Amino acid sequence: MSLGSRLLAESCGLPKRLSRTIRTAGILVPMRDGVALDTIHYAPKLPGGHPTLLMRVPYGLRGFGTVAEVYAERGLHVVLQACRGTGKSGGEFDPLIHEREDGLATLDWIKKQPWFDGRLGTSGPSYLGYAQWAICDALPKVSAMATKVTSAEFKSVVFPGGAFHLGLWLSWLQTVEGLRSNPVFIAQRMWSGSIDRLTLRASMKLPLIDADKRVTGKPIAFWRRWMNDAVGNDAFWEAIDHTHRLGPRTPPNQFISGWYDFMIDQLLRDYASLVDAGQRPHLTVGPWVHVSVELQRQSIKETLCWMRAHLLADRSGLRDKPVRIHISGIDEWREFDIFPPGVPDTQIWHLHPQGVLSPRPVKNSEPDTYRYDPRKPTPNVGGAIFAFVGAGPVDNAKLERRGDVLTYTSEPLFSPITIIGNVRVTLHARASLPNADFFVRLCDVDEKSVSTNICDGFIRMTSAAPAVPDDIWKLNFKLHATAHCFRENHRLRLIVASGAHPRYARNTGTNEPLGEATTLVPADVEIFHDPKRPTVIHLPVYEI
Repeated sequence: MSLGSRLLAESCGLPKRLSRTIRTAGILVPMRDGVALDTIHYAPKLPGGHPTLLMRVPYGLRGFGTVAEVYAERGLHVVLQACRGTGKSGGEFDPLIHEREDGLATLDWIKKQPWFDGRLGTSGPSYLGYAQWAICDALPKVSAMATKVTSAEFKSVVFPGGAFHLGLWLSWLQTVEGLRSNPVFIAQRMWSGSIDRLTLRASMKLPLIDADKRVTGKPIAFWRRWMNDAVGNDAFWEAIDHTHRLGPRTPPNQFISGWYDFMIDQLLRDYASLVDAGQRPHLTVGPWVHVSVELQRQSIKETLCWMRAHLLADRSGLRDKPVRIHISGIDEWREFDIFPPGVPDTQIWHLHPQGVLSPRPVKNSEPDTYRYDPRKPTPNVGGAIFAFVGAGPVDNAKLERRGDVLTYTSEPLFSPITIIGNVRVTLHARASLPNADFFVRLCDVDEKSVSTNICDGFIRMTSAAPAVPDDIWKLNFKLHATAHCFRENHRLRLIVASGAHPRYARNTGTNEPLGEATTLVPADVEIFHDPKRPTVIHLPVYEI
């Protein structure tokens, strides 16, 4: 037992280890095109056959060795592999493209090993989860999966609401390239906020196609392919979309995410697909962001229980109900048979003049207005973002004071309101340009007037949108999923803006291509709230 594995096991509350492990490094697993991928095998030092756990990683193997050791100490063979073009693996790293074929070749190799007994699990968060979905229909009969903060497709992750997810990919690019060249240095940059600050600086300069050089010092092939070939190219994304592989024959799966993870809606979509197919997957959602340490600890603990249940027939570690979610506002956990837990009692709230949010019907009124200037883009503040510092629930005061932001606030609540699932907003709006963005955010305002973000949504409109009467758009937002209790005497607040930079690439106001745009044109925006064109919030309310 290494010091790292002991400390990790203690922090995760894992059961006592069963054995020591044997680590075999430097294994070169051949792919079908001749490229070899660097692989490490961790074996439990126990007699008899044991299940195997596969983790395919694009971040180098060093940071996952302790996790692999912890699993191996508790009776699992672990195959830890660096994805193509990462770590010491051969080939070029082209995100998402090779995970199906390389994953299948790795399965073929595993099946030929003398220690493989026919039982196989897959595990890992984020990109590692996508690598699992890429081969989920090719796993052996006795198998199980543990997918965390991930998605079976990535078009909606790269282009949420129709805009490029700029902050995510500039930060991720720095992380991947940094781990390749100097893991210790990049780890320091992650948690100091340096990556996030460089992302902001690089995102303010145009054109975006050169942002790769601004954050890494060199052109990155996949970044430029995405800028040139992936924008608006459905065929590109369909080829790496694995949602069609989910169904009745998908191995038992355990999902873990956080309410402030940027892929929470995609994960819940994949969960719903398995439920609709007659499966009973487990789901845990906590008050976490994508990189929360507590999320990773919980993932390791639940993965071990899940693999023991489905590969070793030991279900003693599983909870009775498959769904466990955290409800913010009251800081409590609840367990259910399914998510969402039944049909909600939908409450409808209306925007009114003078910044009022109320369930009362609206009256005739003039629209509210603001100007969005992409030269001084409305900033993102907290939320479901990929960031090592500043993600999740934060005080929105600085954002709400801006002149390009509107806020609508309710009276103090007489009784608590608990929402679970996706809040929906119907927004009637008009802009002076055919290219305009719209960002809405629901906040909880406490007795001290601190406004904390709960969930939000984004839509990009372009000149390609169909013409509408009076050029007034009716925009239907699905805010990212949440579970939250607005307590008595708290107030609801809706923020309306036209950007959240650099989370979403700012709308330049022109038809210039994403990677080449350099012209910035301001837009004047109107938000309507009259009987003919109401702006409405639909709250999914539950009694818990």
